[in-house]
Amino acid sequence: MAVPKGKQSKSRTNKRFANYKAEAPTLVECPHCHEKMQAHRVCANCGYYDKQEVVSKSESKN
Repeated sequence: MAVPKGKQSKSRTNKRFANYKAEAPTLVECPHCHEKMQAHRVCANCGYYDKQEVVSKSESKN
């Protein structure tokens, strides 16, 4: 069995996580309404995906 010979120091353990960086999602322009949206997702503004209306956006109900 693989058993470590000794305890790893905190600095050595933390070096493993030093290169992790959170990135902002890539935004593209919606081909239908030209708003910024995430790639490969339904547009939150118009409800279109791949030139088809997937989610119907009704007018405000006020």
